[in-house]
Amino acid sequence: MQYSKILALATLFISGVVAVPTKRACAYTCGTVCYTSSAVSAAQKAGYAQYSAGTTEDSYPHVYHDYEGFVFPVSGTYYEFPILSNGDIYDGGSPGADRVIFNTKDQLAGVITHTGASGDNFVSC
Repeated sequence: MQYSKILALATLFISGVVAVPTKRACAYTCGTVCYTSSAVSAAQKAGYAQYSAGTTEDSYPHVYHDYEGFVFPVSGTYYEFPILSNGDIYDGGSPGADRVIFNTKDQLAGVITHTGASGDNFVSC
């Protein structure tokens, strides 16, 4: 009888541990905003789709000139597209502070932000 109580308690404990949601890791942090890799991929996908179609939403995506001199892991020409902190895909209006940067081969160059930068510059996330 004691064994069945221990087994029941162990099962309850294990189910409680398994049911605890895990927090997703930040692939990039822009200021205090955490972006998962899936959020970055979704913004890049939307931006590249616009680029490929030759269309824009309030001028995005557009060429990113890299005035700041970032060293990206892929070669350019680079394009910038907003990534929104609320998780939505940008479809016009205020672009917020954060951008995904990709090239014409749909390779992610990085994520940058106006948060913490001077003037209209960007800093890396």
